[in-house]
Amino acid sequence: MNVTISISILSAASILTACAQDPVQDAPIEAIEEKAKSMFRSINEKVSVSPQISLDDVVAAKAEGVTLIVNNRPDGEEPGAPQSADIEAAAKAAGIEYIGIPITHSGFSAPQVDAMIAALDRTEGKTLAYCRSGTRSTLLWSLAQAKKGISPDEIARLAGNAGYDITPVRAMVEALAGGS
Repeated sequence: MNVTISISILSAASILTACAQDPVQDAPIEAIEEKAKSMFRSINEKVSVSPQISLDDVVAAKAEGVTLIVNNRPDGEEPGAPQSADIEAAAKAAGIEYIGIPITHSGFSAPQVDAMIAALDRTEGKTLAYCRSGTRSTLLWSLAQAKKGISPDEIARLAGNAGYDITPVRAMVEALAGGS
């Protein structure tokens, strides 16, 4: 079955709230790790999501056992934020894999869902996915899990436990999960 995914995020503007970037410059590792605990939201034992990360947050991610960073934010969305190449270089320097799967406010596509599945399947460690607020990362994770056959209720529960609402993509989650 070929399911075309085209969900507008614009209608979910209230969910895609801005999150302030709080760069930590030359902070002790304890301060960086403490920030990560409040910023990285665990969806399950292998996946966390986050608002925009800084270069210092890559160090905190490594300390938390992250082995893959997934960037769901397109370059240029916020020019003052670290761009894809900056985070990728910091990740590689820290020994963390990096992949960019940018999601614009126009929605999700089947190739993006497939790329997220492939990224999550190829890493044995923890994954940190980020965007501006963590919402797009959570919604993409939700669609990927649904395509793998996970129950929509379980997906909603896990996302909700991390503080995210999958309502904007719930119908597509149910369709991808095959009505599970």
